[in-house]
Amino acid sequence: MNKFSLHNLLFVIGLLSLKAAAGLAFNYGDALDKTFMFYEAQRSGKIPANQRIKWRGDSGLKDGFLQGVNLVGGYYDAGDHVKFGLPMAFTVTMLAWGAVEYRKEITSLDQMGHTLASIRWGTDYFIKAHPSPNVGDGDSDHYCWERAEDMTTPRNAYKLDQYHPGSDLAGETAAALAASAIAFKQYNSSYSNLLLVHAKQLFSFADRFRGLYDDCITNAKQYYASSGYSDELLWAAAWLYQATGDEYYLKYVVDNAVYMGGTGWAVKEFSWDNKYAGLQVLLSKVLMEGDGGAYASTLKQYQAKADYFACACLQKNDGYNVQKTPGGLVYVREWNNMQYATTSAFLLAVYSDYLSVANTKLTCPEGIVQPQELLNFAKSQADYILGQNPKTMSYLVGYGPKYPVHVHHRGASIASIFTLRSMVECVQGFELWYHRSEGNPNVIHGALVGGPDQNDNFNDDRSNYEQTEPTISGTAPLVGLFAKLHSIYGTTDVPVKFLHSITSSWTVGTTTYYRHKVIIKNTSAKPVTDLKLVIENLSGSIWGLSPTREKNIYQLPEWLKVINPDSDCSFVYVEEGPQARISIQSYN
Repeated sequence: MNKFSLHNLLFVIGLLSLKAAAGLAFNYGDALDKTFMFYEAQRSGKIPANQRIKWRGDSGLKDGFLQGVNLVGGYYDAGDHVKFGLPMAFTVTMLAWGAVEYRKEITSLDQMGHTLASIRWGTDYFIKAHPSPNVGDGDSDHYCWERAEDMTTPRNAYKLDQYHPGSDLAGETAAALAASAIAFKQYNSSYSNLLLVHAKQLFSFADRFRGLYDDCITNAKQYYASSGYSDELLWAAAWLYQATGDEYYLKYVVDNAVYMGGTGWAVKEFSWDNKYAGLQVLLSKVLMEGDGGAYASTLKQYQAKADYFACACLQKNDGYNVQKTPGGLVYVREWNNMQYATTSAFLLAVYSDYLSVANTKLTCPEGIVQPQELLNFAKSQADYILGQNPKTMSYLVGYGPKYPVHVHHRGASIASIFTLRSMVECVQGFELWYHRSEGNPNVIHGALVGGPDQNDNFNDDRSNYEQTEPTISGTAPLVGLFAKLHSIYGTTDVPVKFLHSITSSWTVGTTTYYRHKVIIKNTSAKPVTDLKLVIENLSGSIWGLSPTREKNIYQLPEWLKVINPDSDCSFVYVEEGPQARISIQSYN
C-alpha cells in the first residue's frame, strides 16, 4: 500500500470514528431502570423483600426514637448516611414531576411501579416527620467511614416549630407532597388525598412562621445552606394549585410575585436551593393552558423569566448565558456540578412540551427558537452523561462499558454485610477500605456522580468527593428526562408492545383495588409464538395468561399459540396501587 492510499485509509477511518461518536445511540430505558436502583441503594430503614440491591440491609431502625417520634425510613442523601430534609424533599418533588409530566412514557416502559415506589419511600417518611420535619447531624456522620448497617454514630434529629421555623424546608416538603399527590391520584386516591392534607398544613406552617431552616438546624448549614425561602413558598403554592385547582394558591403566587422575587429573579440555575426557574416554567404552563384569567399579566412576567432561563441554556441570551464545558456540559459549580445539568435538561424538556402543546415558540434575544431546540439541548446533556463526552465515559454508574468505579460512597466502597459479616467500625472503614486503590466491591447502579470539571476533566478517585460522590437530588430529574427521550429516540427490536389501562376500581375498607387491562400487540412483521412474560410486583389475581413452573413467568393460554402481525390479545389483573412490571422473557 502506498503512502497516498494509507493516508486516505486513515482519513476514512477518522471520518467513520467521528461519525460514530456524533451518532451514539443510547438506551434511555436501561438508564432509567438503573436510576431506580440507585434509590433502592439509598434507602434507610427496613429494606423490603423485593429490593433489587442485594448488598444493602436494614439500617437506621431507631431513627427518631430518642426524640419520641418514629423517623425510620427516607433516603440517605449521598455517599453518607445523613438524611437532609431539604434536598430529600426536592428529590421527591422532581421524581413526582417526572411521573406527572411523563406518565404515559413511564407507563409504556413498565416503570410506573418503580417510580411510585421511589416517591413513596420519601413521602411516607415526610408523613412520619410532620409536623416536625427533621434532618441529621452531618459532622458526626462524616467522622466515620462505615456501612449504613454498622452505624454507631449519634442519630441526632432536629425539629421545626413556630419557635424554630424553616419555611424553605417546610415549603419544599409541601411542594413534594403536593406533586406526589398528583402522581398517585390515578393509582391510589386515598393516599393521594392524605398527601394533600399534609401538603396544605405544611404550606400554612411555612407561610405563617417564616425563617431559614439552617438558622435553627445549624448542623445543616455547611452542607446544605439555604439562600432564602421565598422561592420555596411560591414553589409550594404553585404545586398546590396544580394539585387542587384552588384559586387561593394561584392568587398567592400572583400577589407575592414581586415581593418574593418570582417575577424579579432571572436565574441561570435550577437546584435544591433555587427553585425560581422551575416555578417560572410551571406557572408558564398555567398561562399557556389558558387558565390565567385575571392573573394573566403577572403570569406573563413569570414566563418572561422562564424564557430567560431557557435562552441562557441555549446560549441565545445576548451574552447572559449558562456556562458550558468545551464538551457541551452545563457548568455551574465545582462541587457536584452534574446536578445542575440534570435539572436544566429536565426543565427544558418540560418547557419544550409546554410550548409545543401551546403551538408557540420561544423568543430569545438572539432569535426565535423552535420547541425542538429545547429538547435537543436536553438530549445533549443526557447523552453527555451517558458517554458522549471527551472522556467517552458514562457518569451514570453501571451504565455502558466505562463508568466510575471508585465512587465516593460508604456502602458501595465496603464489602457488603452479607459478604463480610464482621462489623466495620467507625474509623476502621477509613483504614481498610477508603484508601484502597481497587474499585468498589459493590456497584451502585444508577448513581450519577458529581461529574467532570469545567474543562471536562474527571479524576475517578474515592477521595475526590466533588467529582465522584452521587446525590439523590442530582439523579431525580433523570427519571422524567430518560422516559421522555426514550419515547422519541428509543430503539427496540422487541416484537410486541404492551398497552396498559385501568378499567375499573373499587374500595374495600381503606384499600382501593384497580382492574388493569394489558393489550399485547404484535408490532413486528412476523408471527410471534411461544411468548413468555415476566410479571413482577403482582399481588393480586391474573386472568388471560397461564402460569408456568417458574416464579413470575406466564405464557399465552393453550388456545392462543400465535399472535400474528398487527394482531393483539389481552389479559387482566387486579392490583392494589401501581401497575405490575411486565417484560418479555422469551419468544419465537
